[in-house]
Amino acid sequence: MKTYDYLIVGSGLFGATFAYKAKQAGKKCLVIDKRNHRGGNVYCENIEGINVHKYGAHIFHTSNKEVWNFVNSIVEFNRYTNSPVANYKGKLYNLPFNMNTFYQMWGVITPEQAKKKIEEQKAAATEAMKKAGITEPRNLEEQAISLIGTDIYETLIKGYTEKQWGRKCTELPAFIIKRLPVRFVYDNNYFNDKYQGIPIGGYNKLIDGLLDNVEVRTNVDFFENRSYWENIAEKIVFTGKIDEYYDYRFGKLEYRTVRFKEEVHDCTNYQGNAVVNYTEKMVPYTRIIEHKHFEMFGTEVDNSPKTVISKEYSTEWKDGMEPYYPVNDEKNNILYARYKELADKEESVIFGGRLAEYKYYDMAPIIEKVLKLTIQ
Repeated sequence: MKTYDYLIVGSGLFGATFAYKAKQAGKKCLVIDKRNHRGGNVYCENIEGINVHKYGAHIFHTSNKEVWNFVNSIVEFNRYTNSPVANYKGKLYNLPFNMNTFYQMWGVITPEQAKKKIEEQKAAATEAMKKAGITEPRNLEEQAISLIGTDIYETLIKGYTEKQWGRKCTELPAFIIKRLPVRFVYDNNYFNDKYQGIPIGGYNKLIDGLLDNVEVRTNVDFFENRSYWENIAEKIVFTGKIDEYYDYRFGKLEYRTVRFKEEVHDCTNYQGNAVVNYTEKMVPYTRIIEHKHFEMFGTEVDNSPKTVISKEYSTEWKDGMEPYYPVNDEKNNILYARYKELADKEESVIFGGRLAEYKYYDMAPIIEKVLKLTIQ
């Protein structure tokens, strides 16, 4: 008789939500995590009274009412609206691309003027490609220019993307940027989803609610005593790297990772916005996050005498680093398919989450996926 029904490897959103559902189904679970805290990448640390997103900005957004009601049943969410700003050589532009952006870029004030400007630039780019004998965009640069024109590409896309991926836009596949959010209204709300916000009190409140009355052990590495952990439960929920689970038998999948440089400043307000992207190639970081703006609004901002910022530096993943973003190019997708073939044959292991499925997930789809699972 095994001690647990489920061993859940990883206490991020997939693991924590699964544990919550399994507990409701009367199952006995043990959650282990190799980090010294629970919550995976949504973990927050309180610094100077501010909930600091230790692994980058996390903004919850969804149009699925069931998911929204579920997370709010655990902890109430606030009304935070993601409205990032881009800084290019000291000039600011609103994101996503909307009438504010087009006014800042060209001085146009009507949708008709903005559309005309974009169409002119798109037509020029398409004509240049035709003259060069190019019928379809071959890379991200050609794709972006054919969608939005040269000005916005050069100012707001090129430098940021090359820093983020560590490769020139001419070397990146076109599919990365197949669709660009372009709006001909004065609306800086980044997401189209109906619901959006941050847990009041930070994401730890959400994780603590999901893991309430569930046994959790941190500083535990599944792979250091694998045979023991594999025999402690009837089934395993694995949220780590799928290639590591199979001992890299086909080779290692590639990732991008992010390094964070935190700074505490003796002022109430450093940049006036939670997220400011730095789109110039010469600036080494991709963006600056000012964490208090996720949960403090209006005059509340000045009630906290200090502020905490994080500068984000995107880099290639190496052993020992935290893997963040799967590199879903053709080579890596083919490699992942080989691992998935093995995973699909497992009868007592469930693979879930960004690392286990080698797929970029937002938070809401992770929770939606777990809510749909049948716990047996």
